[in-house]
Amino acid sequence: MRVRIPPRWAVGAAALLALAGCVPDAGPSQPAPSPAATSAAPAGEVIGVSQTPGFQVDRPRLPASNATPDGFTDAPEGEGLSGYLKQTIQWRPCSDYDCATIVAPLDYAEPGEQAITLSLARKRATQTPKLGTLFVNPGGPGASGRNLVTYFASKGLEQYDIVGWDPRGTNASTPVQCFGERDTDALNQLDSSPDDAAETEALIVGTYEFAKSCWENSGRLLEHISTVDTVRDLDLMRALVGDQKLTYLGYSYGTQIGSFYADLFPQRVGRLVLDAAVDITDDDSVIQAMGFDLALGNFAAWCARQGCELGSTKDEVLKAVTDFLERLDGAPLAVEDRKLTQSLAATGIAAYLYGGVPAWQVLARDLRAAIGGDGTRLLRSSDSLNDRDQDGSYGSLFYSFPAIGCADSKDLGVVEAEQRWAEDQKKAPIYGRYFGPSYTCALWPVRSAPQFKPTGSGAAPILVVGATGDPATPYQNAVTMAKQLESGVLLTYEGEGHGSFGGKSSCVDRAVIAYLTAGTVPADGTRCQ
Repeated sequence: MRVRIPPRWAVGAAALLALAGCVPDAGPSQPAPSPAATSAAPAGEVIGVSQTPGFQVDRPRLPASNATPDGFTDAPEGEGLSGYLKQTIQWRPCSDYDCATIVAPLDYAEPGEQAITLSLARKRATQTPKLGTLFVNPGGPGASGRNLVTYFASKGLEQYDIVGWDPRGTNASTPVQCFGERDTDALNQLDSSPDDAAETEALIVGTYEFAKSCWENSGRLLEHISTVDTVRDLDLMRALVGDQKLTYLGYSYGTQIGSFYADLFPQRVGRLVLDAAVDITDDDSVIQAMGFDLALGNFAAWCARQGCELGSTKDEVLKAVTDFLERLDGAPLAVEDRKLTQSLAATGIAAYLYGGVPAWQVLARDLRAAIGGDGTRLLRSSDSLNDRDQDGSYGSLFYSFPAIGCADSKDLGVVEAEQRWAEDQKKAPIYGRYFGPSYTCALWPVRSAPQFKPTGSGAAPILVVGATGDPATPYQNAVTMAKQLESGVLLTYEGEGHGSFGGKSSCVDRAVIAYLTAGTVPADGTRCQ
């Protein structure tokens, strides 16, 4: 998602998968899937809790939903995709940028049945010769590509039109809708790492009610929101701007979009940069929580060296942080009419870890304040990752994140989620614990899309960028993505924070710009500081 500043990712909420950028296992290798409809079936309900012998819930079945989310519109005339391909993008001034909307099929298998609206933004090329369009995506899943255009590091790329879009189900592009602000706040007050049967039951029931509300308010949109659907939208946009091949830069979850595109449309791959790679393998030996534990440990070591008053050694700083979080478990901090709980505080700390060293000074200050009884800034940091505004409203990302993540994931139910949580805590003792069990997809009312492992066979060279200290997408993900993509080339940034291109390293920036503008592919394994 965003680079250099704490991003607004839907994280830490009791009912969500885990921190943003986390993409569940891709599953066993299968042929590239078609975006065929999934379905929610007749009514059913959750009973019991996970401690009940034999308890197993996987994707409960709910009554049909007739919801028509904002952005549903009539399909254009024409057979198959012909009407969609005849569209002309009508750009209009939008502040310092151009804006436009297009229509895309809700279901690419039945393009004439229902259309949805996609919203785009463009920063026009200012230098010649023009190289075409560079599509950009900030990740999430569910972050706004339109907003990315407003702050994207485009210096050196002025020969491109820079185009970002809100993927289907997000923001201004036919967004997922769930329940309201008060219920969302109540959901976020639940303990995401339950300590007893009562807390576990509350978390399961709360997660189920959240998922149920998304189905009731979004309906069949949830059946067509997978990454494969978004990749087909991206290829439609490529065609509409008149580019023969795709030029693309995606951060975090945006790397999944790019890798899937390379697998589905390898002959249309031009130059793809995949920065802060997610896991596209079926190997769960490296989990996201390990990245946050690493980043928290790096912060603690830095903090001790700086004399930040949290401790004189790395271990002392870590103990100060975890002791504080443990106190919050039984005694949340009052912050005006709200409470800073253990789960929200862990989320707030994670937000700063996205920003790397520049954000650590602020984190040390806000931790000292919270330990001293003032949790205001730490709660505000948590809100940023949960996409909650100061007025109490929630952005689209909070709702689209689980919808897309569960469409792309496989799961075996509530019991498996708890088993994985136990395993995660062995791999990442701190955030493996505080992230809690991932109940959301086990209780999601729509079946997942077909799973596959992208290899991009036949695609042109693809540049994969990874940072050794990335908290949200561990560096090993970049290593395995570059290896699994047959034309993958690995570029390593030896540094902290989430995402590397765009001002952190002149070495990384030069390599990416040379690749995008001149097609110069760096040597595989190049390392930058």
